[in-house]
Amino acid sequence: MTIFDHSSTSRFWFSGQINVILQWHPSFQAKYSGDNSLRADGENATSRVLTLYTGVQLTRTTEVLVDVESAGGRGISDAVGLAGFTNLDVVRNPTLGSTPYLARAMIHQIIPLSHETVESERGPFSLATEVPLRRLEVRVGKLGLADFFDINSVGSDSHLQFMNWTVDNNGAFDYAADTRGYTVGALIEYQDRNWALRFGECLMPKVANGIDLDWNLGRARGENLELEIRHEFLVDKLSVIRLLAYSNHANMGSYREAIDGFLSGLDSIPDVEAHRKQGRVKYGLGLNVEQTIAKGITLFARSGWNEGHNESFAYTEVNNTAEIGAGLNGSIWHRKFDRAGSAFVSNGISRDHRDYLALGGKGFLLGDGALTYGRERIFENYYTAHFWRGVFGSFDLQYVSNPGYNRDRGPVVVPAIRMHLEF
Repeated sequence: MTIFDHSSTSRFWFSGQINVILQWHPSFQAKYSGDNSLRADGENATSRVLTLYTGVQLTRTTEVLVDVESAGGRGISDAVGLAGFTNLDVVRNPTLGSTPYLARAMIHQIIPLSHETVESERGPFSLATEVPLRRLEVRVGKLGLADFFDINSVGSDSHLQFMNWTVDNNGAFDYAADTRGYTVGALIEYQDRNWALRFGECLMPKVANGIDLDWNLGRARGENLELEIRHEFLVDKLSVIRLLAYSNHANMGSYREAIDGFLSGLDSIPDVEAHRKQGRVKYGLGLNVEQTIAKGITLFARSGWNEGHNESFAYTEVNNTAEIGAGLNGSIWHRKFDRAGSAFVSNGISRDHRDYLALGGKGFLLGDGALTYGRERIFENYYTAHFWRGVFGSFDLQYVSNPGYNRDRGPVVVPAIRMHLEF
């Protein structure tokens, strides 16, 4: 549903979106705070993301897709202090500013493997309205891995669904990306009637949460593999299971070496950046499940784990996570373009990671100066109302226990309103 109608036959594609989120929180209890703490005093912040999507079909099976984006405003506490941060639209480095940038620029090639075809919904990432049932899809260029891996129908869209980083994505999936969430690489995907397999090889940032990518694949790269199974385990009710594995190679620091360097007196403070070594590997696994249980009602769940010895590098500071939630379609109450959802996620970190923070170490998101460890638990609810054509408004409420894994701080309540336009 968009403000302007889009052609289903034109070779060219033009569309866009504007997403504005206002979040705030009241003051909350905190025994102490550090440089990377969520601020204990009440505050508010507004973010905005504008995206222009363009594309051209060179042939029926070859497309060029180019998107330009601007991310402005800020998040509460400048997007630090939480592993499950409350606004997925926020750029983790506010000094980058709102100057427009190239978000995506890719060639999309479809390779038919069967004569039988199925309908395909046209959109910014694929312009075909009909595709072979069995096919290979290849994408090469600048892209976002989260557009293609670990997605599900009711818990992946920060513009119309949930807002939290670790609700819309698997927090333990430290996927290759620069500060803005994009990378350069190649993806290949095999699609069949009831299953799919996708693989991506992409560039890693030069430093944790960095904007510059390392173009030397021999020393730094991210490999991603996902198997998707679609089946009706319940009669006439679709089930989707996605199994994910990834491996990142980069100039990463070791939490244990940073701890030893501090305890031995070599370093005045624990500093993971001082103990980086090229060629370290961070690997992890993920599970993503969605199950339709009735018309307009879909349950979903995620779990994830990564090795936790090497520093969190590209997404967020989570080493293990578990999530459960539900998405509702407004057709149930006769407003077919409305939607609502509830989700609960519990995030954790490894022993090395928590010891590092407890001694006063800092990551690119966390660092209260000390730590009384507890799992970070987040409960999120939202309602999105459709006003007219491509105009939507949402109310969102998040409750966070142990922000930054610290039982000495919080809990904190974070309400939000969101305005979203698609054109």
